[in-house]
Amino acid sequence: MDELTPRQSEILGWIRTRMAEDSLPPTRAELMRAFGFRSPNAAESHLRVLARKGYILLQNGTARGIRLCASEEETGLPLIGRVAAGQPMLAEEFREGQLPVDPKLFSPGADYLLRVQGMSMRDAGILDGDILAVRHDASLTPQDGQMVVARVNGEVTVKRWKRDGKQVWLLPENPDFSPISVDLQRDSLTIEGVVVGLLRIGGNL
Repeated sequence: MDELTPRQSEILGWIRTRMAEDSLPPTRAELMRAFGFRSPNAAESHLRVLARKGYILLQNGTARGIRLCASEEETGLPLIGRVAAGQPMLAEEFREGQLPVDPKLFSPGADYLLRVQGMSMRDAGILDGDILAVRHDASLTPQDGQMVVARVNGEVTVKRWKRDGKQVWLLPENPDFSPISVDLQRDSLTIEGVVVGLLRIGGNL
């Protein structure tokens, strides 16, 4: 890719930060305000240069039509959907974006990130809007008390794991929520991963 000028590097860094923190590409209007451009054309001109040099892709006809090129997205961890930490809710199966987080910050290393919705794990320090680092490894067997991302009859939730024979209990960390009972002979249960870390970004700090 072609070398960037200091101004272009600054704009590209701002785009990366916005996508990491907001999980959405910025709009042209947001770029214009952030850098004090007097017209949308000035913002568009800088974006087209970044696209021509191979750092971003531009999609016509959409306000947030800015995408990082594949080489820009390879680092970090994918942020996938929103996971209910409350009543089970079907997780969205698309990536919200890529966060510049080193998987090796966690032990064991994380494979992906999932966003929490709800307060059922509040007393474990997990709040609505937090981002969980998750290890997805088929060889890992959850231990009692371990926090897991579980898919029960097609719906996803974050809870503590407890197993007694053919019965599994997915336990909340908030007395306002009830445990989820799973009969392994009747219900469909898939472990989508074990929680290995927690991130809190922006306004959730």
